[in-house]
Amino acid sequence: MSATLIDNIGTLVTNDPQLGEGLLGQITESAMVLDGPRVGWVGPRAQAPAADTRHDAQGACILPGFVDSHSHIVFAGDRSGEFAARMSGQPYRAGGIHTTVAATRAASDSRLQEVARWQRAQARMQGTTTLEIKSGYGLTVADEQRTLRVAGEFTEETTFLGAHLVPEEYRADPDGYVSLVTGDMLAACAPHARWIDVFCERGAFDAEAARRVLEAGRRWGLGTRIHGNQLDHGPGVQLAVAERAASVDHCTYLTEADVAALAEAARRGPQEQTVATLLPGVDFATRQPYPNARTLWDAGATVALASDCNPGSCFTSSLAFCIALAVREMHLSPQEAVWAATAGGARALRRSDVGHLAPGARADVVQLEAPNPVYLAYRPGVPLVHSVWESGTMVYQNTFPPTAPRFGSR
Repeated sequence: MSATLIDNIGTLVTNDPQLGEGLLGQITESAMVLDGPRVGWVGPRAQAPAADTRHDAQGACILPGFVDSHSHIVFAGDRSGEFAARMSGQPYRAGGIHTTVAATRAASDSRLQEVARWQRAQARMQGTTTLEIKSGYGLTVADEQRTLRVAGEFTEETTFLGAHLVPEEYRADPDGYVSLVTGDMLAACAPHARWIDVFCERGAFDAEAARRVLEAGRRWGLGTRIHGNQLDHGPGVQLAVAERAASVDHCTYLTEADVAALAEAARRGPQEQTVATLLPGVDFATRQPYPNARTLWDAGATVALASDCNPGSCFTSSLAFCIALAVREMHLSPQEAVWAATAGGARALRRSDVGHLAPGARADVVQLEAPNPVYLAYRPGVPLVHSVWESGTMVYQNTFPPTAPRFGSR
């Protein structure tokens, strides 16, 4: 097992305040050693130990790989027409999911694999090294099972979302569909999933149905997650906290009681917290109001940022774009937004091995074509990811023009 020295780092983001300065544990003029699949050492470059190979970061910023804890990249079909209509004034409604369900059911396994492979590669090119993937576009036993099998080819963070929406064939019998989800569908899907999720929202599933889904998932040993409070004030946040779900995602409409509950949940141990996962790309693409992340952060809630990459309400896999939106529209500082897209995402997945670069962490590393992490918000829309390592192996490198400026000594 060989070791790689990443040397001449302008700013190293460790996300460990004991290793460096501030929330992000930043170390300037630094270096790090990738010891096989793990981080072996971090610190000032003058103290760097010997390694088998050396990579010159040329003064650039190094940070943990993004942890995207919410995506739906196993699907078929296209909803660009729906997006165009929405931008022309049509309001967003959850029912558009039916379009993707029909296309996904009709698609072959190879087509679903092709789309997911393309989406996963694009996320990696933008710095995402850990990616959660949900089902939810099959809504039959067979289609939910096969989409989870496909998702499992690209991540260990697979989520069963049979309770995404009541399909058309069960419109007159929504309780019967909940029984299917918590019965035969769950039995077929649980072996392929780590998590169970439910869309607790008007037009989808109410609190009673959502609780049934979560309780059934726990009996199969699955962790729990909730889509909640996206379209209006509702029970999703309070249910997530009461059920000790790992994350409640969207959180667009929050009461003072919701914020207080999330802050209280953040004081639990790491395996008991309920993280408020914000999805700024969705609010951008649906013209919904942005949540006030500042209020959540100041109250003490644990905040994560994720992409919610999906073909209907948010077709982006760029967490850098989500960081820029969170800074501009949700009132987080650049440092807080970077933390939320890395360490925050790890907490939403109840992972201690990713989202930071302390010794012993998984060596998931991103080099930016920038001197510090503020550039992720400072230069929105610019492809700033230079190199990506996953478990100590470089999996992506962008070739910039030889005249591109660097940020430190060579």
